[in-house]
Amino acid sequence: MNVLVTGGCGFIGSNLVKYLRKHRPEWKVVNLDKLTYAGNLENLSELEGDPKHVFVRGDIGSQDLIEHLLVQHSIDAVMHLAAESHVDRSILGPEVFVTTNVLGTQRLLEAARSRGLKRFLMVSTDEVYGSLGPTGAFTEQSPLQPSSPYSSSKTSSDLISLAYHHTFGLDVVVTRCSNNYGRYQFPEKLIPLMVVNALHDKPLPVYGDGGNVRDWLHVEDHCSALLHALEKGKAGEVYNIGGGAERKNIDIVKAVLGLLGKPESLIKFVKDRPGHDRRYAIDPSKIKAELGWTPSQTFEQGLAETVKWYVDHPSWWERVMSGTYRQYFETQYRARLKG
Repeated sequence: MNVLVTGGCGFIGSNLVKYLRKHRPEWKVVNLDKLTYAGNLENLSELEGDPKHVFVRGDIGSQDLIEHLLVQHSIDAVMHLAAESHVDRSILGPEVFVTTNVLGTQRLLEAARSRGLKRFLMVSTDEVYGSLGPTGAFTEQSPLQPSSPYSSSKTSSDLISLAYHHTFGLDVVVTRCSNNYGRYQFPEKLIPLMVVNALHDKPLPVYGDGGNVRDWLHVEDHCSALLHALEKGKAGEVYNIGGGAERKNIDIVKAVLGLLGKPESLIKFVKDRPGHDRRYAIDPSKIKAELGWTPSQTFEQGLAETVKWYVDHPSWWERVMSGTYRQYFETQYRARLKG
């Protein structure tokens, strides 16, 4: 199998590339990444010299490049992870989310259709479902009610992917995951941001009352589920991937502080962001029953390992936190911290 992984230098993508090289060592993995702020080739330094891992810097929006790669490497399947993926950034600048997540996905699909690929795996998010009430969980039949420019763009990419299956017969599978955490996550996301700020004894900004609920999934469990979906998923189907670990944001922050031995007085509640979904929860019954996938670790185990990794690898996140990131942090949070 020759697989094209888009966004393979990002958080989930780099973990997936390494997971594939470990668990499917006979496969060739072609890694296409634009290396935007969240793409970091250093995440894959251990694969330097690996003939089965081919890195290509490029944009999924480049039709000619995509078609060239599919032919040059005799690609059998695409695992599409490349996306603009941070809700706050989509509020500050929605256009790039539409360009990358919608138009970029359509160009990938068209190239895959023209080559007759065996499978196109569209990796999506539970945020396409919108917000839940205090009970219940999203199933694959839940209505799509995105709340932000980010989730709206991902909803569009899901639907156009499924349309390519129903209209053109392209073998498409869509996965929708809950909140990921783990190694190599960009420090604007909740858990690494809290770890880094706490290590520097800086305020930990928590939106609203901290009562927003998310279902947490370790990134390696997500990678395992993606491989199940690629190999066993049914064409035209959607599979929800959840970790079965619902937690309030404030409880996550307090747990991080506890693991670091830092005081809860560092917590600073800030003005909530626009359109902030209150609760997500995933029902993963379908992928468990049909594909035989289950998460391998508890949230407590995964969080402790993740926090320790950030503590042990300050050089990684110090390099990642560039001037652009600091400017973004100031724009997004400073006014709220003063409020």
